[in-house]
Amino acid sequence: MKNTALTEKHIALGAKMVPFAGYNMPVTYEGINVEHATVRNGVGVFDVSHMGEFILKGENALDLIQRVTSNDASKLYDGKVQYSCLPNQDGGIVDDLLVYKIDDKTYMLVVNASNIEKDWNWIQQFNTQGVEMHNISDQTSLLAIQGPKAADALQSLTDVDLASMEYYTFVKGTFAGIENVVISATGYTGAGGFEIYFENQYADQIWDAIFEAGAPYNIQPIGLGARDTLRLEMGFCLYGNDIDDTTSPIEAGLGWITKFSKSFTNSEALLAQKEAGIQKKLVGFEMIDRGIPRHDYQIADAEGNIIGKVTSGTQAPSLQKAIGMGYISKEFTKEGTEVFILIRNTPIKAKVVKFPFYK
Repeated sequence: MKNTALTEKHIALGAKMVPFAGYNMPVTYEGINVEHATVRNGVGVFDVSHMGEFILKGENALDLIQRVTSNDASKLYDGKVQYSCLPNQDGGIVDDLLVYKIDDKTYMLVVNASNIEKDWNWIQQFNTQGVEMHNISDQTSLLAIQGPKAADALQSLTDVDLASMEYYTFVKGTFAGIENVVISATGYTGAGGFEIYFENQYADQIWDAIFEAGAPYNIQPIGLGARDTLRLEMGFCLYGNDIDDTTSPIEAGLGWITKFSKSFTNSEALLAQKEAGIQKKLVGFEMIDRGIPRHDYQIADAEGNIIGKVTSGTQAPSLQKAIGMGYISKEFTKEGTEVFILIRNTPIKAKVVKFPFYK
């Protein structure tokens, strides 16, 4: 089990620690509902240092990224971030990731913790033109400071004008007295905020500075439990739940990051799938009757025929109702369609709704 540079901080703060993607991670401090509300309404700090970071450098870095990712990275400018995925050769997804353009010859890829080695090996096999690849995951810490008060809480720590940063852009600057910190206007909560990348050796200093600067805004540490409820309220996919090696980006509603203006892994087959029409689709649903949908629960129609399965589900703290996501046969995916979630073999009524759940 790996620790992040901040594991001792979490334990000292009384976090409940759990194994996650090979790391010892804080799942909750005060309680998921309290932490969820803190991020939606104020500001909270997630340690997401388990995520993976790769640096790709050289004349052919963009070419390599274009061949392995589904989105069009040629549209990026210096300081711009892009959400994308790595398609496999069988119609599924190796991983979803963020692509950061540092300059014309330098990019950073941010990948899921559980897929670091898998993604590295996948990209490496396409690296036929000598792109310099560096896996900096183990040397890099990442904090996500999320919520509507994030810019105000952090502003005293940097001369970067945080409030004016556009969504999905980043800058390298001085933060909490440390130079060369990546400050990114990204996140996985739908509540706004920033993600801060820096070397492990500065983790304690930066963590302490954030909590000191954020104290007037009642900044709080937040665990992975609330990260999951926050992302689910937005309808954001979680790799391993909602997307995986067997789910197509077209079925997953990720057509917007699948650009057929270029050639990439399995692009011809995915284009054919898009043109032929998909047989199932990832949709959101909210429960009408009482019950909480969970991963892998079956979904049925009114006659009891199995039409799909749940990929993620929870009692949504901001909405005070149970919600979920799942793949359903295409004829049942229209907004408002009633479906039934089989909870302990009992059909519990739900209806299909549009993403995001939290408006």
